[in-house]
Amino acid sequence: MNDVKYVILTHGGVTAPQTGSDSCARAADEALGALDAGGEALAAAIAATARLEDDPRFNAGTGSNLRLDGRTIEMDAAVMASDGRFGAVACVERVKNPVLVAAKVMETPHLIIAGAGATAFARRLGFADHDPVTEAARERHGRALAALRGDGGDGDYTNDAARFHALTATRFWNFDAEPVECDTVGAVVRDTHGRFAAAASTGGSTYSLRGRVGDVPLMGAGIYAGPHGAVAATGVGEEIARRLLARTVYDWLADGVAPARAAQRGVAMFPDVIAVGVLVVGRNGQAIASNRNMPSAQLVG
Repeated sequence: MNDVKYVILTHGGVTAPQTGSDSCARAADEALGALDAGGEALAAAIAATARLEDDPRFNAGTGSNLRLDGRTIEMDAAVMASDGRFGAVACVERVKNPVLVAAKVMETPHLIIAGAGATAFARRLGFADHDPVTEAARERHGRALAALRGDGGDGDYTNDAARFHALTATRFWNFDAEPVECDTVGAVVRDTHGRFAAAASTGGSTYSLRGRVGDVPLMGAGIYAGPHGAVAATGVGEEIARRLLARTVYDWLADGVAPARAAQRGVAMFPDVIAVGVLVVGRNGQAIASNRNMPSAQLVG
Protein backbone atom coordinates (compact mmCIF):
# COMPACT_ATOMS: atom_id res chain seq x y z
CA MET A 1 0.00 0.00 0.00
CA ASN A 2 2.98 2.34 0.46
CA ASP A 3 3.40 2.51 -3.31
CA VAL A 4 -0.29 3.22 -3.90
CA LYS A 5 -1.14 6.85 -4.61
CA TYR A 6 -4.90 6.58 -4.30
CA VAL A 7 -7.78 4.14 -3.79
CA ILE A 8 -11.37 4.75 -4.90
CA LEU A 9 -14.22 2.32 -4.19
CA THR A 10 -17.83 2.91 -5.23
CA HIS A 11 -21.07 0.94 -4.96
CA GLY A 12 -24.62 1.25 -6.25
CA GLY A 13 -26.35 -0.46 -3.34
CA VAL A 14 -26.70 -4.02 -2.16
CA THR A 15 -29.38 -5.85 -4.22
CA ALA A 16 -29.12 -3.23 -7.00
CA PRO A 17 -28.79 -4.74 -10.49
CA GLN A 18 -25.27 -5.80 -11.41
CA THR A 19 -25.71 -3.93 -14.69
CA GLY A 20 -25.16 -0.77 -12.65
CA SER A 21 -21.45 -1.55 -12.37
CA ASP A 22 -20.81 0.63 -15.42
CA SER A 23 -22.19 3.62 -13.53
CA CYS A 24 -20.06 2.74 -10.50
CA ALA A 25 -17.02 2.78 -12.79
CA ARG A 26 -17.96 6.22 -14.12
CA ALA A 27 -18.43 7.45 -10.57
CA ALA A 28 -14.95 6.23 -9.71
CA ASP A 29 -13.63 8.11 -12.75
CA GLU A 30 -15.41 11.21 -11.47
CA ALA A 31 -13.64 10.82 -8.14
CA LEU A 32 -10.30 10.41 -9.86
CA GLY A 33 -10.96 13.58 -11.80
CA ALA A 34 -11.51 15.41 -8.52
CA LEU A 35 -8.18 14.10 -7.19
CA ASP A 36 -6.37 15.00 -10.41
CA ALA A 37 -7.76 18.52 -10.12
CA GLY A 38 -6.10 18.87 -6.71
CA GLY A 39 -9.04 17.86 -4.56
CA GLU A 40 -8.68 15.84 -1.38
CA ALA A 41 -10.32 12.51 -0.56
CA LEU A 42 -13.51 14.22 0.63
CA ALA A 43 -14.06 16.06 -2.65
CA ALA A 44 -13.51 12.82 -4.55
CA ALA A 45 -15.97 10.82 -2.44
CA ILE A 46 -18.60 13.54 -2.85
CA ALA A 47 -18.06 13.73 -6.62
CA ALA A 48 -18.46 9.96 -6.97
CA THR A 49 -21.60 9.83 -4.86
CA ALA A 50 -23.21 12.76 -6.70
CA ARG A 51 -22.60 10.90 -9.96
CA LEU A 52 -24.31 7.81 -8.55
CA GLU A 53 -27.26 9.94 -7.38
CA ASP A 54 -27.83 10.96 -11.01
CA ASP A 55 -28.35 7.36 -12.18
CA PRO A 56 -32.07 6.54 -11.93
CA ARG A 57 -31.29 2.83 -11.61
CA PHE A 58 -30.11 3.43 -8.05
CA ASN A 59 -32.17 4.27 -4.98
CA ALA A 60 -30.59 7.68 -4.30
CA GLY A 61 -31.17 11.15 -5.68
CA THR A 62 -33.02 10.74 -8.98
CA GLY A 63 -34.45 7.24 -8.77
CA SER A 64 -35.19 7.34 -5.02
CA ASN A 65 -37.99 5.17 -3.70
CA LEU A 66 -41.49 6.53 -3.26
CA ARG A 67 -42.84 6.08 0.25
CA LEU A 68 -46.00 4.16 1.02
CA ASP A 69 -48.30 7.01 0.00
CA GLY A 70 -46.94 6.96 -3.56
CA ARG A 71 -46.21 10.69 -3.43
CA THR A 72 -43.48 11.32 -0.88
CA ILE A 73 -39.74 10.96 -1.47
CA GLU A 74 -37.42 11.70 1.45
CA MET A 75 -33.67 11.30 1.01
CA ASP A 76 -30.70 10.99 3.38
CA ALA A 77 -27.04 11.68 2.67
CA ALA A 78 -23.82 12.05 4.64
CA VAL A 79 -20.14 12.83 4.17
CA MET A 80 -17.18 12.34 6.50
CA ALA A 81 -13.46 13.05 6.30
CA SER A 82 -10.65 11.43 8.25
CA ASP A 83 -10.06 14.62 10.25
CA GLY A 84 -13.50 14.20 11.86
CA ARG A 85 -15.51 16.61 9.72
CA PHE A 86 -19.04 15.30 9.20
CA GLY A 87 -22.23 16.60 7.61
CA ALA A 88 -25.58 15.00 6.90
CA VAL A 89 -29.13 15.67 5.82
CA ALA A 90 -32.10 13.49 6.71
CA CYS A 91 -35.51 13.39 5.03
CA VAL A 92 -34.58 16.17 2.61
CA GLU A 93 -37.03 16.57 -0.26
CA ARG A 94 -36.95 17.79 -3.87
CA VAL A 95 -33.22 18.25 -4.41
CA LYS A 96 -31.18 16.64 -7.17
CA ASN A 97 -28.06 15.78 -5.17
CA PRO A 98 -28.58 15.35 -1.42
CA VAL A 99 -24.88 14.57 -0.92
CA LEU A 100 -23.99 18.10 -2.05
CA VAL A 101 -26.39 19.51 0.54
CA ALA A 102 -24.86 17.24 3.20
CA ALA A 103 -21.43 18.62 2.32
CA LYS A 104 -22.70 22.14 3.00
CA VAL A 105 -23.82 21.10 6.49
CA MET A 106 -20.11 20.66 7.27
CA GLU A 107 -19.81 24.45 7.02
CA THR A 108 -22.35 24.94 9.85
CA PRO A 109 -21.99 24.21 13.59
CA HIS A 110 -24.31 21.20 13.12
CA LEU A 111 -23.85 17.57 12.19
CA ILE A 112 -27.33 16.81 10.81
CA ILE A 113 -30.14 18.96 9.44
CA ALA A 114 -33.46 17.18 8.88
CA GLY A 115 -36.86 17.37 7.24
CA ALA A 116 -38.32 20.68 6.14
CA GLY A 117 -35.33 22.44 7.68
CA ALA A 118 -32.98 20.49 5.43
CA THR A 119 -35.00 21.38 2.34
CA ALA A 120 -35.14 25.06 3.36
CA PHE A 121 -31.38 24.96 4.00
CA ALA A 122 -30.85 23.63 0.47
CA ARG A 123 -33.01 26.35 -1.05
CA ARG A 124 -31.21 29.07 0.91
CA LEU A 125 -27.92 27.86 -0.55
CA GLY A 126 -29.26 27.89 -4.10
CA PHE A 127 -30.07 24.22 -4.68
CA ALA A 128 -32.89 24.23 -7.21
CA ASP A 129 -36.23 22.50 -6.77
CA HIS A 130 -36.03 19.04 -8.35
CA ASP A 131 -38.62 16.28 -8.62
CA PRO A 132 -36.78 12.94 -8.27
CA VAL A 133 -39.78 10.75 -9.15
CA THR A 134 -39.20 8.42 -12.10
CA GLU A 135 -41.46 5.96 -13.88
CA ALA A 136 -39.26 3.15 -12.59
CA ALA A 137 -39.89 4.36 -9.03
CA ARG A 138 -43.64 4.32 -9.68
CA GLU A 139 -43.40 0.77 -11.02
CA ARG A 140 -41.40 -0.38 -7.96
CA HIS A 141 -43.94 1.29 -5.69
CA GLY A 142 -46.77 -0.58 -7.39
CA ARG A 143 -45.05 -3.92 -6.86
CA ALA A 144 -44.30 -3.04 -3.24
CA LEU A 145 -47.93 -2.16 -2.52
CA ALA A 146 -49.09 -5.38 -4.17
CA ALA A 147 -46.86 -7.34 -1.79
CA LEU A 148 -48.10 -5.34 1.20
CA ARG A 149 -51.73 -5.99 0.29
CA GLY A 150 -51.00 -9.64 -0.44
CA ASP A 151 -52.73 -9.44 -3.81
CA GLY A 152 -49.83 -10.01 -6.15
CA GLY A 153 -46.23 -9.09 -6.69
CA ASP A 154 -43.23 -11.00 -7.92
CA GLY A 155 -41.77 -11.98 -4.54
CA ASP A 156 -39.10 -9.26 -4.46
CA TYR A 157 -40.84 -7.44 -1.61
CA THR A 158 -42.37 -10.35 0.31
CA ASN A 159 -40.08 -10.29 3.35
CA ASP A 160 -40.07 -6.51 3.75
CA ALA A 161 -43.83 -6.36 3.35
CA ALA A 162 -44.34 -9.01 6.00
CA ARG A 163 -42.25 -7.08 8.54
CA PHE A 164 -44.13 -3.84 7.92
CA HIS A 165 -47.58 -5.43 7.71
CA ALA A 166 -47.05 -6.87 11.18
CA LEU A 167 -47.11 -3.28 12.49
CA THR A 168 -50.47 -2.62 10.79
CA ALA A 169 -49.66 0.31 8.53
CA THR A 170 -52.97 2.09 9.12
CA ARG A 171 -52.36 2.39 12.85
CA PHE A 172 -49.19 4.43 12.43
CA TRP A 173 -50.05 6.12 9.11
CA ASN A 174 -48.65 9.69 9.10
CA PHE A 175 -48.98 10.74 5.46
CA ASP A 176 -51.44 13.32 4.13
CA ALA A 177 -52.87 10.82 1.66
CA GLU A 178 -55.37 8.11 2.62
CA PRO A 179 -53.78 4.97 4.08
CA VAL A 180 -53.30 1.76 2.11
CA GLU A 181 -54.30 -1.57 3.49
CA CYS A 182 -33.46 -0.10 0.79
CA ASP A 183 -30.73 0.66 -1.08
CA THR A 184 -27.85 3.21 -0.76
CA VAL A 185 -25.05 4.47 -3.01
CA GLY A 186 -21.66 5.47 -1.71
CA ALA A 187 -17.93 5.84 -2.06
CA VAL A 188 -14.76 5.66 0.01
CA VAL A 189 -11.48 7.26 -1.01
CA ARG A 190 -7.85 7.36 0.05
CA ASP A 191 -5.99 10.25 -1.56
CA THR A 192 -2.31 10.76 -2.36
CA HIS A 193 -1.73 12.39 1.03
CA GLY A 194 -3.10 9.41 2.93
CA ARG A 195 -6.35 11.16 3.84
CA PHE A 196 -9.60 9.18 3.86
CA ALA A 197 -13.23 10.07 3.23
CA ALA A 198 -16.61 8.40 2.86
CA ALA A 199 -19.90 9.58 1.38
CA ALA A 200 -23.30 7.96 0.99
CA SER A 201 -26.79 8.80 -0.23
CA THR A 202 -30.10 6.96 -0.15
CA GLY A 203 -33.72 7.32 -1.19
CA GLY A 204 -34.77 5.19 1.77
CA SER A 205 -37.22 2.34 1.93
CA THR A 206 -40.67 2.15 0.38
CA TYR A 207 -41.88 0.47 3.56
CA SER A 208 -41.36 3.41 5.89
CA LEU A 209 -43.44 6.05 7.57
CA ARG A 210 -42.96 9.72 6.77
CA GLY A 211 -39.92 11.11 8.59
CA ARG A 212 -38.16 7.75 8.86
CA VAL A 213 -34.36 8.13 9.06
CA GLY A 214 -32.10 5.25 8.15
CA ASP A 215 -28.43 4.56 8.80
CA VAL A 216 -26.87 6.93 6.25
CA PRO A 217 -26.95 10.21 8.21
CA LEU A 218 -25.99 8.59 11.53
CA MET A 219 -22.27 8.91 12.18
CA GLY A 220 -20.71 5.48 12.58
CA ALA A 221 -23.70 3.62 11.14
CA GLY A 222 -23.77 4.18 7.39
CA ILE A 223 -20.35 5.80 7.02
CA TYR A 224 -17.24 6.49 9.06
CA ALA A 225 -13.79 7.86 8.29
CA GLY A 226 -10.71 8.43 10.42
CA PRO A 227 -6.92 8.32 10.24
CA HIS A 228 -6.98 4.52 9.82
CA GLY A 229 -9.41 4.34 6.90
CA ALA A 230 -12.96 4.82 5.67
CA VAL A 231 -16.07 2.63 5.53
CA ALA A 232 -19.41 2.94 3.71
CA ALA A 233 -22.29 0.53 4.28
CA THR A 234 -25.46 -0.37 2.40
CA GLY A 235 -28.45 -2.49 3.34
CA VAL A 236 -31.32 -2.41 5.83
CA GLY A 237 -30.80 0.88 7.64
CA GLU A 238 -32.24 -0.05 11.01
CA GLU A 239 -30.11 -3.19 11.23
CA ILE A 240 -26.97 -1.33 10.17
CA ALA A 241 -27.62 1.38 12.77
CA ARG A 242 -28.21 -1.16 15.54
CA ARG A 243 -24.76 -2.60 14.90
CA LEU A 244 -23.00 0.73 14.22
CA LEU A 245 -21.58 -1.15 11.26
CA ALA A 246 -19.28 1.48 9.74
CA ARG A 247 -17.65 2.41 13.06
CA THR A 248 -17.35 -1.24 14.09
CA VAL A 249 -15.49 -2.10 10.88
CA TYR A 250 -13.36 1.03 11.23
CA ASP A 251 -12.37 0.04 14.77
CA TRP A 252 -11.15 -3.29 13.44
CA LEU A 253 -8.97 -1.41 10.95
CA ALA A 254 -7.59 0.68 13.83
CA ASP A 255 -6.76 -2.56 15.66
CA GLY A 256 -4.72 -3.76 12.70
CA VAL A 257 -7.24 -6.06 11.04
CA ALA A 258 -6.73 -6.21 7.26
CA PRO A 259 -9.47 -4.47 5.22
CA ALA A 260 -10.56 -7.70 3.51
CA ARG A 261 -10.99 -9.45 6.85
CA ALA A 262 -12.72 -6.45 8.41
CA ALA A 263 -15.17 -6.26 5.51
CA GLN A 264 -15.97 -9.96 5.70
CA ARG A 265 -16.47 -9.77 9.48
CA GLY A 266 -18.79 -6.81 9.03
CA VAL A 267 -21.04 -8.67 6.60
CA ALA A 268 -20.95 -11.78 8.82
CA MET A 269 -22.52 -9.76 11.66
CA PHE A 270 -25.86 -10.02 9.84
CA PRO A 271 -28.11 -13.04 9.31
CA ASP A 272 -28.47 -14.13 5.70
CA VAL A 273 -32.02 -12.77 5.44
CA ILE A 274 -30.70 -9.20 5.84
CA ALA A 275 -28.98 -7.77 2.76
CA VAL A 276 -25.81 -5.85 3.57
CA GLY A 277 -22.62 -4.68 1.89
CA VAL A 278 -19.56 -2.58 2.75
CA LEU A 279 -16.75 -0.66 1.11
CA VAL A 280 -13.56 -0.55 3.17
CA VAL A 281 -10.27 1.22 2.55
CA GLY A 282 -7.38 1.28 5.00
CA ARG A 283 -3.70 2.07 5.07
CA ASN A 284 -2.82 -1.44 3.93
CA GLY A 285 -5.45 -2.34 1.38
CA GLN A 286 -9.09 -2.14 0.40
CA ALA A 287 -12.08 -4.46 0.11
CA ILE A 288 -15.64 -4.75 -1.13
CA ALA A 289 -17.93 -7.31 0.50
CA SER A 290 -21.65 -8.10 0.45
CA ASN A 291 -24.07 -10.99 0.92
CA ARG A 292 -26.07 -10.09 -2.22
CA ASN A 293 -25.30 -8.83 -5.69
CA MET A 294 -23.88 -5.32 -5.38
CA PRO A 295 -22.68 -3.26 -8.36
CA SER A 296 -19.33 -1.71 -7.52
CA ALA A 297 -16.06 -0.47 -8.93
CA GLN A 298 -12.57 0.28 -7.75
CA LEU A 299 -9.66 2.37 -9.00
CA VAL A 300 -6.21 1.93 -7.51
CA GLY A 301 -3.28 3.92 -8.78
